[in-house]
Amino acid sequence: MKNFYEKAREFALANIAPYAKQIDEKAEFPSKSFEKMHETGYLKLLIPKELGGLGGDIADHADAVRAFASASATAGLCYMMHNVALMCVLNYGSNELKKEITKSVIKGKFLALAYSEFGSGTHFYMPELKVKFDGKKVTFNGTKSMVTSAGHASFYAVLTPSSDEGIDNWIFPLESGIKFEKNLWNGLGMRGNVSCPMKIENVTLDEKYRIGEAGSGAKQVFETVAPYFVLGLACVYTGLCQNVLENSTNWATARKYPNGSNLANIETVQIHLSDIYTKTAACAALSKDAANAAKNGESDALAKILAARINASENAIETSRIAMRIGGGKAYNKNGILEQLLRDSFAGQIMAPSVDVLKIWLGKSISGQQIP
Repeated sequence: MKNFYEKAREFALANIAPYAKQIDEKAEFPSKSFEKMHETGYLKLLIPKELGGLGGDIADHADAVRAFASASATAGLCYMMHNVALMCVLNYGSNELKKEITKSVIKGKFLALAYSEFGSGTHFYMPELKVKFDGKKVTFNGTKSMVTSAGHASFYAVLTPSSDEGIDNWIFPLESGIKFEKNLWNGLGMRGNVSCPMKIENVTLDEKYRIGEAGSGAKQVFETVAPYFVLGLACVYTGLCQNVLENSTNWATARKYPNGSNLANIETVQIHLSDIYTKTAACAALSKDAANAAKNGESDALAKILAARINASENAIETSRIAMRIGGGKAYNKNGILEQLLRDSFAGQIMAPSVDVLKIWLGKSISGQQIP
């Protein structure tokens, strides 16, 4: 039997790759790909079997994200965020909330994250929303700065100040009154994730939509969001590196000279391809190792996850840069996909938590210090 990654890769080639160019050029959400994810069960990958899901684990999450991102980093990113928000509900939500969300996901709906704010930036676990508590009803006001899958996801995980101390993690249904300011974002890359600010004006929710106990938001961020999200981003940019390797190799072998030779016959290009391959292989190895460490509960799992994300984010930029040199003038003229991959790669270094923040966290982790 083919392993899980290979099956996910076949799915991505058939149902994600054909739309990759279109969703970038039109800044269009990969709706058709998500419809196929529903039909084939990927949206319910992490839902336990007893609740109607596939019962997948964090290693399956990593494989699916990497496979999807190898066809479109945007599709892999949006899918990854769905899984992260879903895991918060599964791990901490009340039985009532879990039942509502899992039933919705099984029917084809999906989730997204709405954590970042303009004031806190990459420190998304420091929300500034205004919250008013009135018995079991809670009213929210404020703005989330960068929400992926905006307007397409049916539910959004939102971090807010808690009633006493700490922070809360809430599920905001799409129909709760939230609004998206789609004209305020024009991304350099990852355009198909349709990120934009979320406006929250006097939105009132019943406390049943709070994920877990009051004040447990930070615990959720560092116990569930961090491993699934940071590892997920490592896999997104590992998948992007794989896409770079495939397309730069194809270009180098297909580009013919009048004498019948091709670019790959040039030693300089051979060196470039060697660098791209080595960096991509390193990303894949680190991501796989981190996923297995998390699955097996290894003591250094967090350090491995952080290292994998840092490495993949930086190597995505570097492999894309090198690939543009192989592509030459035609690549800079937006011929083919290399230029798009270069643009997509730059998001990896700044997406919260940014590479700079992650390096600090990794230093703290390997020296036994508290994070953050």
